[in-house]
Order: sequence, then C-alpha cells, then structure tokens
Amino acid sequence: MKRFAISVPASSANIGPGFDSAGLALNRYLTLEVSGQEKWEITQDSDFLPPITHYEDHFIYETAKQIAEQHNEILPACKVNIKSNIPLARGLGSSASAVLAGIELANQLCSLALSMEHKLTYATEMEGHPDNVAPVLFGGMVVSAATKHGIDYLELPVLDLDIVVYIPDVELQTDAARSVLPNHFSRQDAAAASGISNLMIASLMAKDYALAGKMMEQDLFHEPYRAALIPNYQLIRSEAKKYGAFGTVISGAGPTMISFAPKGEGNAIAAQMKADFPAYEVAALNIDQKGLQVIQDLENEAAD
Repeated sequence: MKRFAISVPASSANIGPGFDSAGLALNRYLTLEVSGQEKWEITQDSDFLPPITHYEDHFIYETAKQIAEQHNEILPACKVNIKSNIPLARGLGSSASAVLAGIELANQLCSLALSMEHKLTYATEMEGHPDNVAPVLFGGMVVSAATKHGIDYLELPVLDLDIVVYIPDVELQTDAARSVLPNHFSRQDAAAASGISNLMIASLMAKDYALAGKMMEQDLFHEPYRAALIPNYQLIRSEAKKYGAFGTVISGAGPTMISFAPKGEGNAIAAQMKADFPAYEVAALNIDQKGLQVIQDLENEAAD
C-alpha cells in the first residue's frame, strides 16, 4: 500500500435561516495520513481529538468499517495518524468531517470507487441531514435538501467574503441545542421564516452581501430559541456589526458564532473582536473551495 492522506475541511451550517440546509466549508482541517502495516494502529496528534481507547472503538474506524461491510469488503490493516485543528462540539462540523474521513478511508483502502453522490448519501444517512456534509465534501457554500426522492444540492458561486469565527471555551452538544427548538410552527411563522431564508440565499447568489447579512440575522427557525444557550450572543452580533460585518449568526448548533465580512477586512475585524472578547479564540478564516481531498503517494509528494 502506498502512503496517502485524506484532508477534510471544517464547516459551518444553518447560516441563520438556512436551517438544516445551508452550509459552507472552512479552512480548518481534519487530516489522516495512512500507510500499510501488518496490524491496525490509530495514532493522534491533536489536542482537539478525544482520547483513543482501542482502534476498533475509534469513530473514524467504525465509520470506515461500516462502509466496507456494506460493500462486502474487509478493511486491510494500516496505520492511520490523525491530526485536527477543528474543535469538538463547537458548531464547526467536527462530526461531519469525521464521518466523511471514515467514508473516504474505506473508499481508498477497499478501492470502492465511490461517486460523490454515494459519499453524500452515506454521510447524510449517518449525520441525519446534509447541511454540514455537503460543503465538507464539495467545498464552498452548498445549499442542500433531503427529500423522499433523495438528496439535491447546489454549489453557490464563490463568495467574495471574509469569515470571522468566535469560539468560546465551552462545548454545546447538538442534541442539547435541538432540544430547545419547537416541534411545530404556525403556517404564518413558517412562511415568514421561509421567505427570510429564500431572500438570504438569493442575496448571496446576487452578491448583495448587505441584504444577505440583514436576512441572516432575522432567522425565525432556530436562533431565537438557541440564543440563550450561546454566550454573549447579542453582544457579539452588535460588536461585529459595529466593526463592519455584514451579519453574524450561530455556527451550526453553536456555541461558536460566525461573521460574514467584506473581503479584505476579516483580519481587522478579528483583531477588534479579540480585544473585546479575550476569553474567545477569535480567528479570521477563509471559505475552503476544494472540500475533501485525497493526496496519493505521499513519498513522491515529499520528494517533490
């Protein structure tokens, strides 16, 4: 087996009113370096990953094994070294990244030749909805919908935006964030929320970022219910707007928040916000446009 690597970006989902539908890939990564050996071994080189007990209990291994078995294959033994700078349970898609890393690991080890659509379907089945996994797979911003007919998606044109994230030193599990959401909306509220979401996506497509920012901050689907769970929710939004951000929303289920800023202004906004919120990790990020990547034959890559 030749050594290879799998690189999977972080992601931010929901984007305000794009609840369970809109997401974008971010330039933080989960990386697997894979090489053949006689026995299975998983090592980790990151403070962001949970402790390893046994390789068979590792989430990425479990995912890869499940995919291999669906194709009547057995995973060949190898060593997998995992690195990550995606924090867990912060709303930056750590679970979606791990799911797709596992799917791709099985795809490579067992030569499954999975299509992008197969990978998306498998990942959506495991995650429950495609809003995180679609941008992780394709890169950029992706709007997706899972219906009884399957999964449809659209990759938006490249957005001329900078991204700023505010990551607190607390976790928020997705189940806890979902538990505060209502089970039903009135027809009037559902129509209003859908209209806001539609206009936000249309504004992004038209590159009217001021209108998109205005709409993303008027979500009715989830942010009003989750706001109390997010530290400094209102203050981060108002301060970011003061420094020039178009709009600021909860990243995924939180507790991280994410601002969309004019191109070239992300670093300045991040510096101002870091001074205001010293307890946070404040970072200016880019939208990852490539999605999941496989780097074959690492020996030759290193030699080059």
